[in-house]
Amino acid sequence: MLYLWVKTFHLVFVVAWMATVFYLPRILINLAETRGEPAVQARLLLMGKRLYGFGHSMFGIALILGLVLWLYFGMTGGWLHAKLTLVALTLAHFIVTGRWLKGAAKGGALPSPKALRWFNEIPVLFLVGIVFLVLAKPF
Repeated sequence: MLYLWVKTFHLVFVVAWMATVFYLPRILINLAETRGEPAVQARLLLMGKRLYGFGHSMFGIALILGLVLWLYFGMTGGWLHAKLTLVALTLAHFIVTGRWLKGAAKGGALPSPKALRWFNEIPVLFLVGIVFLVLAKPF
């Protein structure tokens, strides 16, 4: 029963983190499209900063619960290594987004809105792979 509770909370915190992974690039797109509007930019930067902090917290809790699942309940297999690789790539995407946000707060340039839209789609591919690996455990 403890296993199911840990797994449930792990999934809840992963979902919360993924919400930030999907929404932060959208904030960057809006920042790139509202140059010359300081009030809007300030609001978006504040939202982005708060969301990025929230995402870090959600990832940290999901990571701890994932470690419990791995170490205490003995989850193993090649699928787990593949999943963790995709999680690491998703985390790298999240970190790049945060760095762009911090750069924008200091007046730095952002990629074009079109490039940011493409960048926003990358974690969807990672998530599909992660979910497939967790459900199918193909190897």
